[in-house]
Amino acid sequence: MTSEAIRAPLDDHLLTPQNSAFIIIDYQPVQVNSIASMDRQLLVNNIVGTAKIALAYGLPIVHSTVNVKTGLNKPPIPQLQKVLGHLPTYDRTSINSWEDVEFKAAVEATGRKKLIMTALWTEACLSFPALDALREGYEVYAVVDAVGGTSVAAHEAALRRIEQAGGKMISWTQLLCELQRDWARKDTVPAFMNLFVETGGTAGIQFSYERT
Repeated sequence: MTSEAIRAPLDDHLLTPQNSAFIIIDYQPVQVNSIASMDRQLLVNNIVGTAKIALAYGLPIVHSTVNVKTGLNKPPIPQLQKVLGHLPTYDRTSINSWEDVEFKAAVEATGRKKLIMTALWTEACLSFPALDALREGYEVYAVVDAVGGTSVAAHEAALRRIEQAGGKMISWTQLLCELQRDWARKDTVPAFMNLFVETGGTAGIQFSYERT
């Protein structure tokens, strides 16, 4: 079997390492501890795994926090600091990160129009910048199992509102597979395997790969 020639990665309608950026907003202790739409430990596992996916595939990453400099909030959770601590964070006071000048400039500086977005809470810190980004011509991909809200209803209503505005829903597993796309791209296969199993996948994917 022969794969087709790799599509032009900048023009591909699917996500590629060359056409997308990863946005991560407000995974701080207060926000994580207030999540009621999914198991909190699973949420932490999924957002850490998603951040590692972004690093493994070389995506530009824009990381924002809220109210750390004012002393009203704490830095990101240690699990994320371990993964993303070498990158700058854009601290702000606005609930909507899109209304923060430095954050928006950092997004624009990536040069990417496909934004893979994660934030806590879904109903505020994800939905507001997602809606603004969509209005300004960006494509938004919300990682549904790496974000959370203060209730199931709040989380689901926010996702529906983003989708109604043109946003796209994606899971961390779909993101991983979409960025990899072809087992013949061997440089990232080891990272794919490790991330899939580490983030909650099963060894079955390795069996599938080994048979190809």
